[in-house]
Amino acid sequence: MIKMKSAVLSGPGPLTIEEVTLDGPGAGEVLVKIAACGVCHSDLHVINGVRAAGQAATPVILGHEAAGVVEEIGPGVTSVVPGDHVIMAFHPTCGKCYYCRRAMPQICETPDYPDRAVDGAHPRLRVAGKTPARQGIGVGGFSEYTCMPEGGVVKIRKDAPLETVCLIGCAVTTGIGAVTNAAKVEPGSLVAVIGLGGVGLNCVQGARLAGAHRIIAIDVLPDKLEMAARFGATDFINASAEEDVVRKVVELTQGRLDYAFEAIGLGKTVEQAFAMIRPGGTAVAVGVTAQNVTVPGRAFLAEKKLIGSLYGSASIHYMIPRLVDLYMEDKIMLDELVSKRRPLSEINEAFADLEAGHVARSVLYPGQ
Repeated sequence: MIKMKSAVLSGPGPLTIEEVTLDGPGAGEVLVKIAACGVCHSDLHVINGVRAAGQAATPVILGHEAAGVVEEIGPGVTSVVPGDHVIMAFHPTCGKCYYCRRAMPQICETPDYPDRAVDGAHPRLRVAGKTPARQGIGVGGFSEYTCMPEGGVVKIRKDAPLETVCLIGCAVTTGIGAVTNAAKVEPGSLVAVIGLGGVGLNCVQGARLAGAHRIIAIDVLPDKLEMAARFGATDFINASAEEDVVRKVVELTQGRLDYAFEAIGLGKTVEQAFAMIRPGGTAVAVGVTAQNVTVPGRAFLAEKKLIGSLYGSASIHYMIPRLVDLYMEDKIMLDELVSKRRPLSEINEAFADLEAGHVARSVLYPGQ
């Protein structure tokens, strides 16, 4: 049993730093000491959902964009050993189901989530040694340690800085993968990206990697548009100043936009993405949304496509180490994504920055 410091969401109020006990690894499991964890909108969605619904699904330890060092392995683990550097994968796949066998692990039917129910007989996480807690979004990275199934840790090279490559655990893989895996953008394409947070900026640099000719960046914040220029965007639309974003994109591309990526998670902007692509073009919904989307049925007769992309449509154990290599070879930008670095004690300030749109990514250090 391990005693550790964790940021705990217990209800509608702010997160609090608590002492939490964590059971060690069982068969097929890996204990990781977390070096750093990014602050993602998916965590914010959970927090805001709890605020709206009261005490539902709490207490919970969030944080899923994490990297660290293997501390201990359970019986049967063969892919990592203590001392290995790893990035956590919040969607660990079974490797055996219909979709995994079809090389579509991102939509695994039986993902091996480590969360144990609060009312389970043997809860792994306990706040103050007694109150069962959930391991949120598959990782529970706002904590000094986490225990993951073997499939949920991806071994990486030891010379990569964990405090930066942790972002590959979510935003980088999700954004770049949506471009290269889901849409398969071709060199010379015309691309638009709606929403320039951590995921959207990685859609931009994914399009640059793919050789897109023009990359139109769309956001309501001027500083986000300026950041997109550094990641490879060539054209910029301030959606707060533009009356009709779709019409502006059509004008810029003469109606020939090949791909549009929606990285916010709003039904309205997914609809805009679909409206701005050319006949035969592809709109990709990347942002997490529970909203319904309505598009004109006749547009499908023009062979327009609207698709979704989960976790970059990636085979994580292949793609994550490759992205680390690309970063170490200065072929993708990660340091520029980090707007602020904070100790775990400043987690509420980090979420306030995220909600206000002040940052691309904040990175927290659970050991501080």
